Amino acid sequence: MKALLSVDPGGPESLRLSNIPVPDPGPGQLRVRVLACGINYPDVLVIEDKYQFKPPRPFAPGVEVSGVVDAVGEGVTGWRKGDSLIATLAQSNGGLAEYAVFDAADAFKIPEGQDPIAAAGLLLTYATTIHALADRGNLTAGETLLVLGAAGGVGLAAIEIGKVMGARVVAAVSSEEKAEVVLTAGADDVMVYDRAPFDKEQARALGLAFKERVGPEGAHVIYDPVGGDYAEPALRCIAWEGRYLVVGFPAGIPKIPLNLPLLKSCDIRGIFWGGFARRAPDHNRRNILQLIDWWTAGRITPKIDQIFPLERGGEAIARLASRSAVGKVIVTIGA
Repeated sequence: MKALLSVDPGGPESLRLSNIPVPDPGPGQLRVRVLACGINYPDVLVIEDKYQFKPPRPFAPGVEVSGVVDAVGEGVTGWRKGDSLIATLAQSNGGLAEYAVFDAADAFKIPEGQDPIAAAGLLLTYATTIHALADRGNLTAGETLLVLGAAGGVGLAAIEIGKVMGARVVAAVSSEEKAEVVLTAGADDVMVYDRAPFDKEQARALGLAFKERVGPEGAHVIYDPVGGDYAEPALRCIAWEGRYLVVGFPAGIPKIPLNLPLLKSCDIRGIFWGGFARRAPDHNRRNILQLIDWWTAGRITPKIDQIFPLERGGEAIARLASRSAVGKVIVTIGA
């Protein structure tokens, strides 16, 4: 089978399209013919050995797939050849390949009539976000949610889930084009910020702009998948006893003055969905089934930025790394 492999550490250009054997499913596993693979920020990091999990090489990046069951391993029930599914391969990678093997417990059936290409953009961004907003952020109806990087995959997911949960959503983006996208996604208000890095005066101005947008009470929950120079100005607009959700750092790891959480009596809460899914699989499964229900009902809809074929999978990862994507980047393989 064809697979796009990381043979040596490097950027997207280092990936090699190769022929490797089709894997066999072990006990408790499924083998799928992959239709599509969603690209996520860990794919950018893992091929450069910058992620906390370092799979043995060679490996195919990609941990979020949609596909069709091709073979059922020993002891697996509830699945048969030909079933359509979405799944995460968080322990093994392997999504940028024609076939993938993973534990049946990590798979979910695609409801009849739903698009398998869009399905490849449902799990990681939305599962991370429902865990962040519901489990860690304790977001409640009527609260104000500030979303940074709101036009990216996780940002758009935060807008949609925030609205489903009854929040007032303020979206922060880096261009007028992205502002139109987030308003279409359901944001109640939007602000356009400049690109970092910021000097002291620019950071102060950004903090004041955040405060103006979220209102005098402040943002009860801040969803930050960006980090870098945006973090401290955003934290300065948080509400009393607000919750600041740390999701990712494509703009760099920020240094936060700890007097700010003290003055606002607020919490800074980390979001590591992969660790949560391993430690609380039943809770995670309930979250994902809720997402599938919302998706089927049309309350959430993965927005696709661009679709690439397998041989251009490196370009897909590069597009996500450039922070220019508006929504999910998808690689189609067997579709």
